[in-house]
Amino acid sequence: MGLYMDRVQLPSNSRYRVPVDTESAAEAATIESQVPAFRTRGWLLLGHLFRRPPDAGLLARIADDAGLASGDGDLAAAWSALATAAAQADVEALDDEFHDLFIGLGRGELVPYASWYRTGFLMDRPLVALRRDLGLLGFERQPDVCEPEDHAGALADVMALLADPAEGQDDSTQRLFFREHVDSWMPSFFNDLQTAKGADFYREVGRFGAAFLEFERAWLQADDTIASAQAGGTGQSRRPSQ
Repeated sequence: MGLYMDRVQLPSNSRYRVPVDTESAAEAATIESQVPAFRTRGWLLLGHLFRRPPDAGLLARIADDAGLASGDGDLAAAWSALATAAAQADVEALDDEFHDLFIGLGRGELVPYASWYRTGFLMDRPLVALRRDLGLLGFERQPDVCEPEDHAGALADVMALLADPAEGQDDSTQRLFFREHVDSWMPSFFNDLQTAKGADFYREVGRFGAAFLEFERAWLQADDTIASAQAGGTGQSRRPSQ
């Protein structure tokens, strides 16, 4: 599975899971059938971009892919801006940008971990809750990975697995994981990325990430939990009704 976006026409109003006012029934069915692959590849792309700086090959694929540019709305505009930034990016400069933002001397400008955003500390209660839920899902960190599981790139990889129809995870499971471990902090992270002093290409990654979260929130019908997210919360008492 490639680390780039499939070409897919999204509904013009992403707040509707099935567009009811602007698309015919046949068009709506086509759109809905494409969304699982789009969601999986979107999370894979974000996971890659937060694990390491993109190489020339990935930048070229992003730049050349019309992707969402044929749609309208915030997500399409964000993708178009990211594609433009990829076309203009310099690989060596991007390597410096990545390290300044996320690694730095001791610490980068941003700290891309759920625990940090939710409690102000690394490896805190949110990580404990995440590890428990990953264990329940049958996921574990690869032996050669050093970063804690609540890293933005790791969580994007988990969401890609959950969104992949081949994994067989139902919407309720995806919704609960998204609410508890992703939407509880990533909106703030993406907002910070868009305004970070050291961000150039990654400013557009932040814009795309924020718009992609909005799409996920609408698709998974997870709007009603932002205010109730708690640091390190287990979510068992907030399992969504169907």
